[in-house]
Amino acid sequence: MSRRPIRTPAVAGMFYPAEPEPLTGMVHEFLNVPHGSGPAPKAIIAPHAGYVYSGPIAGTAYAQLEGARSIIRRVVLLGPSHRVHVRGLAAPESDTFAMPFGDVPVDRAAIDGLADLPQVTLNEEAHAPEHGLEVHLPFLQLTLDEFSIVPFVVGDATPEEVAEVIARLWGGPETLIVISSDLSHYHDYDTARRMDEATSKAIETLRPEDIGPEQACGRIPIQGLLIVAREKGLRAEILDLRNSGDTAGPRDQVVGYGAYAVG
Repeated sequence: MSRRPIRTPAVAGMFYPAEPEPLTGMVHEFLNVPHGSGPAPKAIIAPHAGYVYSGPIAGTAYAQLEGARSIIRRVVLLGPSHRVHVRGLAAPESDTFAMPFGDVPVDRAAIDGLADLPQVTLNEEAHAPEHGLEVHLPFLQLTLDEFSIVPFVVGDATPEEVAEVIARLWGGPETLIVISSDLSHYHDYDTARRMDEATSKAIETLRPEDIGPEQACGRIPIQGLLIVAREKGLRAEILDLRNSGDTAGPRDQVVGYGAYAVG
């Protein structure tokens, strides 16, 4: 039997430090934020830009997992395809995602269990250059003990197709759902604030139909999660809402970032 490929980092040294020591310091700084003492959320939505831009916002979501470090053993990770055209939801062919903190195993049994769904395919080419999932792994590695991932790059899919996959993988407290998405792109600061506040309201009220194509690059994965959350009677809470003009960039053209907990 031939060995499956190992997915190597695409943006280490660019979006985040490639060496473990500075990466640890940076992520711990992002995680050093107030968080609730109640149960960990079932799902989080967090951004995926370079850490200097969106890391502080992502940290507010991952800080909520502190009490579930030894409980969560599987992470279903979904984000948009930035570089490769994908039909449906593309899972990797690789068994492992190599990262500066060590290898992260892929739950191949979970992926194989979705073989009957036509929207799920295997596509290593979609994962190889993709940053949207990769940038979440250092946060997961510093907030959880041992875990595997079920990663999907989402392309030309409907929210209902994503919801079907999420529902199948929902599991119990051992499973965390992570949706990777930035919000509005390249508007001036005030316009972005208005757009992102509207998106946040749609997320908090579980109204996926109110999120338009220009409001979030991970719109379809977000909508899929909100469909399932609404069916299960869950709540969504905003944890942080800022943009690149608040963190490390100019304010004439900004990218919006939001962090949300669903449970």
